[in-house]
Amino acid sequence: MRQRRAITAYSFLAIPLVFFLVVRFLPTLSAFQLSLFEWNILSENKPFVGAENYQRLLSDTNFHKSLLNTVYYTLIGVPAQLILGLVIALLLERITFVRGLLRALYFAPYVTPVVAAAWVWQWLLSPNFGPINGLLVELGLPPQGFLTSPAQALPSAAALVVWQNLGFQIVIFLAGLSAIPRSLYEAAAIDGATGSQRFWRITLPLLNPTLVFSIVTGTISYLQLFTQVVNLNFTDQGGPLGSTLSVAVYIYQMAFGRYQMGYASAITVVLFVIILIITLLQLRFLTKRIEY
Repeated sequence: MRQRRAITAYSFLAIPLVFFLVVRFLPTLSAFQLSLFEWNILSENKPFVGAENYQRLLSDTNFHKSLLNTVYYTLIGVPAQLILGLVIALLLERITFVRGLLRALYFAPYVTPVVAAAWVWQWLLSPNFGPINGLLVELGLPPQGFLTSPAQALPSAAALVVWQNLGFQIVIFLAGLSAIPRSLYEAAAIDGATGSQRFWRITLPLLNPTLVFSIVTGTISYLQLFTQVVNLNFTDQGGPLGSTLSVAVYIYQMAFGRYQMGYASAITVVLFVIILIITLLQLRFLTKRIEY
């Protein structure tokens, strides 16, 4: 019986394993191999150049800019969506009236097509006819550049991503909160614990697995940020002046804009290594063993 159960389990696990091997790991290995060659996609010649593509990264200011922007996206977006998601989830857990409707409204941006959402935000933040700048003028404040300002473009793009991912974070936190035994809160209330004490001593520690999952998946998502950046400023992808350029967008520009597939593959490998290292560090230092 034990052997049959093991065979059944491994049979089901084989399906996603084959999927990840074909869709994830093999392309990664192929990208690493391609990064050792200089290949213009329009040409069949692929001379071997070894580590030259990686050496080129050391002096590529555009790559440095895109990497720094990606770090900024992550530092802005991950904490913002975690804090907002947890706060809203705690509030939604307390109410009973139209709870389902509110959950659906918060989750709606997550299932909205990214391209459509980006174009709506582009209209909202337009310096000429956007309603947000119109409201600022009505309040006597000067209009802002938002997506056309090198200083404001990146936070504006990050705000779109936070808004769109917030519903997913809320659902995850609601699931984590519902898994916490109510008896712990009742015992704490009997012992005289205040609301803040119950949050810091019960809710937050027992939400550790949920927090780790949200941090890891959120970090990976921001490090791979692409679609929102491309569609927020379609005529100047990564602009203005490279202020919104992410690593994924730069890979796309190198591969399909300048047809430098070897160099784009080298950037892809570097991004893969960065994501892998950060993910392993997060899992190592953020995961805590829960003991009731």
